[in-house]
Amino acid sequence: MARMNRPAVFVYGGTILPGCATVQGEEKELDIVSVFEAVGKHASGQFSDQDLQVVEENAIPGPGSCGGMYTANTMASAIEALGMSLPNSSAQAAISDDKKRDSFDAGAAVVHLLQKGIKPRDIMTREAFENAITVVITLGGSTNAVLHLLAMAHAAGVELGIDDFTEIGKRVPVLADLKPSGKYVMAEMVKIGGLIPLMKLLLKEGLLHGHCLTVTGKTVAENLANSPLEFPEGQDVVRSIDNPVKKDSHLRILYGNLAPTGAVAKISGKEGLSFTGRARVFDSEEDGMKAILSGAIGEGDVIVIRREGPKGGPGMREMLGPTAAVMGRGLGDKVALITDGRFSGGSHGFVVGHITPEAFEGGPIGLLEEGDIITIDAENNEISTDADLESRRASWVQPEPRYTRGVLAKYAKQVTSASEGAVTDKF
Repeated sequence: MARMNRPAVFVYGGTILPGCATVQGEEKELDIVSVFEAVGKHASGQFSDQDLQVVEENAIPGPGSCGGMYTANTMASAIEALGMSLPNSSAQAAISDDKKRDSFDAGAAVVHLLQKGIKPRDIMTREAFENAITVVITLGGSTNAVLHLLAMAHAAGVELGIDDFTEIGKRVPVLADLKPSGKYVMAEMVKIGGLIPLMKLLLKEGLLHGHCLTVTGKTVAENLANSPLEFPEGQDVVRSIDNPVKKDSHLRILYGNLAPTGAVAKISGKEGLSFTGRARVFDSEEDGMKAILSGAIGEGDVIVIRREGPKGGPGMREMLGPTAAVMGRGLGDKVALITDGRFSGGSHGFVVGHITPEAFEGGPIGLLEEGDIITIDAENNEISTDADLESRRASWVQPEPRYTRGVLAKYAKQVTSASEGAVTDKF
């Protein structure tokens, strides 16, 4: 939309409803991450074949995006806050009259935008992106928001960098108690009124730019004033400003001798704020996954999955399998995982992704060896190792590319670092 700059409205498909099943005698709500974590529990002997099958068969009850505050719901919320979708488009179930109405109303909204001559880049301003980042933080959203918002800003011609997430994060708390780190799924957010009451709260606290234009043709503040929606008394899905889930951002931009140009961590605080351990090095997601499922990873390990960056992958695969297997094996607070790839919004635990420069380009993560000591410090936003990386650099040889012809080879040649949004047209 930003690239074409023609009148447009983003229509979100809507969230899935939670699955429900009796697992080991206990009634549980399930979602896609439940399946991945069940694989880890099965590998460790906590789940029988039948337990795993029950979870698999009941976790996805119908249409819709992944149920927690994972990447789809995160980005839908960010795009609504950005002004590019109709109010509450991000907080509707896929199977609902509200979503049918949202789809219908989008057509009328586009006609209105055409009549008014309002284009995406009129809406997608620097301050609109700040609104999007603010809402992502309050929701405890996915690390992928960093990558996607940087890329969208680039397409819109807006200056936005990874350090902007740090600056905004200093003043914005996490308020929503949503999965993966929290208690609730997006369907519960829908029940209490969706994004509109949350944005009203943020606007009242001076955390949103209310004058930003939206696809309604009105400003953020005008849209919110026109809605009667408020959070009901007694709800605990979204906390108050004076009782946050976390007083500042969970999205952390880390630097250090392992990430000279930055890395992205999602630290809810439940994992602790620092971790020091020994490196267990794998050159692909598959190799890392095998080690986790086989029981080869133990307390105090830092799992290093590299050569999965934009160029090395190519394309930055998400590490939901490994991170969920770690949680399923009960190692969530005992190990860390770092990668030059990225994560699913469903990933949680002590995880650091988007490490740049990536291994394929000779980044420090590519120089790590088994047993190196790695420290992740989420209070000082640092990721480092005591290994003498410079002495290893002289003997480093760039890995062979996984593709030498075709579209993936072209992509790997053109794509920029994850710290710049992994875009392919930054010439």
